[in-house]
Amino acid sequence: MLNAAAVACIEQVRLGFVASVTSGGRPSVSPKGTFVVLDERKIAFAEIRSPGTISNIGHSPEVEVNFVDSFRRKGWRMRGVTQILRRGSADFEEIFPKWDALWADLSARIRAIVVIKVSEVKPLSTPPYDDGVTEAEMIALYKEKYAKMYP
Repeated sequence: MLNAAAVACIEQVRLGFVASVTSGGRPSVSPKGTFVVLDERKIAFAEIRSPGTISNIGHSPEVEVNFVDSFRRKGWRMRGVTQILRRGSADFEEIFPKWDALWADLSARIRAIVVIKVSEVKPLSTPPYDDGVTEAEMIALYKEKYAKMYP
């Protein structure tokens, strides 16, 4: 399901924007910066400060996650069903070392790991690519733009 390009994007960016639905039926989007690829069908993030997202997926486990490389202006849209692995459970302890290796400074604060079984993967890109802009040109443009924003 996840191809090499999608895996590379997740592992480089790590920041995914998780869309869930509140108990009142309202959309909710929240950034999660601790994404890990578990295998070709599963991705996961650490729950550190996500009470709203946890509440939302508690009553409606389906989510969509967007990963975007800000310089390439390309990314991936993934849909799937979540499973919450609570700290102390055997499933949590089995995969927790992946987060501990990447974010040792935050690992003690991880209360759960949210696993997403991916059912749909679609690429994302910005309209200038439709007009023939190259990836190298897009990267150069956004390097310049960010350099002006953060001199």
